[in-house]
Amino acid sequence: MVPFGLDDTFRGGRLLPLKKRLLFAWCALTLLHGADPARAQFTDAHNYDNTPVGVNQLELGYAFMHANASIDTSLVIRGASLDLNQGSIDYTRYFGLFHRLTWVEAAVPVAGLGGSLSGINIEGSAAGAGDSRYAVAMLLIGGPALSAAQFDNYRPRTTAGVSLTVTAPTGRYNADKILNLGSDRWSFKPEIALSHPFGPEEKWQLDAYANAYFYTDNTSYHGREILRQQPLAGLEGHISYSFNDRLWVSLDSRYSFGGTTFVDGADQSNLQQNVIFGSEMNMSIDSRHSLLFEFAKAVVHQNSPAVVGFAVKYDYTWGQGDK
Repeated sequence: MVPFGLDDTFRGGRLLPLKKRLLFAWCALTLLHGADPARAQFTDAHNYDNTPVGVNQLELGYAFMHANASIDTSLVIRGASLDLNQGSIDYTRYFGLFHRLTWVEAAVPVAGLGGSLSGINIEGSAAGAGDSRYAVAMLLIGGPALSAAQFDNYRPRTTAGVSLTVTAPTGRYNADKILNLGSDRWSFKPEIALSHPFGPEEKWQLDAYANAYFYTDNTSYHGREILRQQPLAGLEGHISYSFNDRLWVSLDSRYSFGGTTFVDGADQSNLQQNVIFGSEMNMSIDSRHSLLFEFAKAVVHQNSPAVVGFAVKYDYTWGQGDK
């Protein structure tokens, strides 16, 4: 058995025979990270709902993901069996800007990752901080910035919003190690969103999102190679039903495509297509406390991770808003 943490060295520019066998495992697992598990999880339904300004939200989350492929969308590994356990803390602040609802968000994950690669008898695990994530968003249509008092008379309506999410390479990464929780590169995800309530008493809501990931290069891939990835585009659809003011459920779907990778300029011919289905349930305990349960599974995964996983999130909200 060979540990994931084994260092790899070059001699005279060539790998020793044992190292050649390990190189496949390195390619399989080196880019796993915990900032955004699988990058296959959805943007939450109702993410662009209007909210009173002056409100703060602290979210504590736990996610589990199992994959027979790399959790990083750069790499797909056949024969891999990987489990990711991730905890996260997320802070969001809502405020008004140009009379529109605006919010900023910051999240830091801590993850534990373990697994094996069949045929090579490699097992191991890693734990530590993942890549941190930062976002800014605004409702451009249908989302006026309202105080808590004004929000009492607000009726949900069609909204359109935009956001930009940045993932920073702050996670644990060692170019000489096979298994890493950081990705050693930046990513940028712009997104546009449309939310439309409909039906009797507007209990139904349709959320449609379009987004794309743009990546900087990982210049220490395999220690000395350069990994480059083309943009990975995605389309999402969420349809939800609110049973009352405290409970809604949704059915979710995501289609992503693109993301071809290049290693030292060599095309890896791994254009991705991925279809994921899932479900969410949001339950408000009271005005300050709520729980969110999520499940997702990839049903089509061409050159992209075949993943299944779930998440549980607890939200604590405070702040009376600006009156």
